[in-house]
Amino acid sequence: MNKDINQSESVLERLQRSMSDESERYALSIDTQGDDDRDTKYVERDTPDVESEVDELIEQVTSALPIDDIQFHEATIKENLEEVLLMLITLHGETHGKQLLSDLTYFFDVQLSPGTVYPSLHNLEEEDLLNLHAMVRTKEYSIANEDEVCAIIEQTMIQHLAFGLLLYAFLPRLSSRA
Repeated sequence: MNKDINQSESVLERLQRSMSDESERYALSIDTQGDDDRDTKYVERDTPDVESEVDELIEQVTSALPIDDIQFHEATIKENLEEVLLMLITLHGETHGKQLLSDLTYFFDVQLSPGTVYPSLHNLEEEDLLNLHAMVRTKEYSIANEDEVCAIIEQTMIQHLAFGLLLYAFLPRLSSRA
């Protein structure tokens, strides 16, 4: 985002501007693992650098909001755990449960127990969204159905944006009653 942003610009205006700016349009990044049939709606990655990608995503969100630091509440992460896991697995290409637990702590500052995360991974596998690769001492997860993952993440995003915009539209009514 430009550094010369008007401070009076609303969050909605900033979101609308960023959505119209081609360079900042969101895209789901899926590692197709050498698949030659590439869908153009996905951004391909040569080597997964999850830390820099998550940092970049958080920076995009932070730049669109009128706050300097975004901290997600544990309840928010828990309520959206399957989507967060799908995002992290997508960024890794293939990963295991311990890495996902570590990522949740590192990126979102939440301490979720294996008893919370592993059932979500099993649900995603049962829904045919994840592939499970049994290794000697661990299980590796990868995205099985890219189109369905994209649809789920888009639907969750729309729901959250719609609710946020509802609250945003309500704020002037609240301040007018004071």
